[in-house]
Amino acid sequence: MTLQLGLDTFGDVTEQDGVAVHPAQAIRDVVEQGVAAEQAGLDFFGVGEHHRADFAVSSPEMVLAAIAARTQRIRLGSAVTVLSSDDPVRVFQRFATLDAVSSGRAEVILGRGSFTESFPLFGYPLDQYERLFDEKLDLFATLRGTEGPVTWRGSVRPSLTEQSVFPPVEHAPLTTWIGVGGSPQSVVRAAHYGLPMLLAIIGGDPARFRPYVDLYARALAEGQRPLLPVGVHSPGYVGRDDATAREEFFPDYKRMHDRIGSTRGWPPLSRAQFDAEVEGGSLYVGGPETVAQKIARTVRTLDLSRFQLKYSAGPLSHARLMGCIERYGREVAPRVRALLEEKDA
Repeated sequence: MTLQLGLDTFGDVTEQDGVAVHPAQAIRDVVEQGVAAEQAGLDFFGVGEHHRADFAVSSPEMVLAAIAARTQRIRLGSAVTVLSSDDPVRVFQRFATLDAVSSGRAEVILGRGSFTESFPLFGYPLDQYERLFDEKLDLFATLRGTEGPVTWRGSVRPSLTEQSVFPPVEHAPLTTWIGVGGSPQSVVRAAHYGLPMLLAIIGGDPARFRPYVDLYARALAEGQRPLLPVGVHSPGYVGRDDATAREEFFPDYKRMHDRIGSTRGWPPLSRAQFDAEVEGGSLYVGGPETVAQKIARTVRTLDLSRFQLKYSAGPLSHARLMGCIERYGREVAPRVRALLEEKDA
């Protein structure tokens, strides 16, 4: 399958001259970053959904629609949509609408979410975390795979009986991925519904996820389904050179890591831990050649069809993010493709 190279952002609230920008400005900046991603030649731009003070985007579809209006080619999707605390019918309708305004470029990446703020916000009990996702995914898969009225029975939302859902997707089915954090059950679930799998690899050697890729292939084969794309989402930053990239990225990445970690029991991130993750783990930080070599290794190791770099990191400034996007698209992406062609020759 042809390799796609893309970017992800959670719409982090950045800083300008040491002062946090207003979330509204952070959202406008994400739109500019999406436009820049297309101009740099990239294949995909994803925007995450969060409901907390350090991330500005709670409605990715709105931001993606703004980007769609200013682009022509790049594919646009969520990273991820927290289906458990949303309504599958409304999610389908919003992305079908995005697909219409973007002339077929919309994608939705469905996940359970590693943050739980949306559950109390929208009135969903955390003790139904698994059940909510399982049933809502089943409904979404029904909507995606059915042309015409839908009938569905469940317990976490009202059932549907011969109910039509509008608007229809112009060139169905809507491109849909399952975001997987690393549990075998999630891998098998993606295969069961015949949906591409996106692995969120945020730490450790990417090669440790090879068993999940193999499990996915076996589960697809057992279900008599064809091989489907596998993608990876991992954090990183492309600087002018290796030393500059680390110095620019580390302080803000640490602030983001430690802020989130304070609520999850993580110890503060040390510089030694950061450097070790850059050198042998899943942080793609460095100059263009270093990042390209590391992405190419991961693509080969996991037989990927897509790699998405999560390029934002807490207060890391808009100017630095734009520089990263430019280098990733114009230098890293073509170099990755060249490295893979050399290996295949």
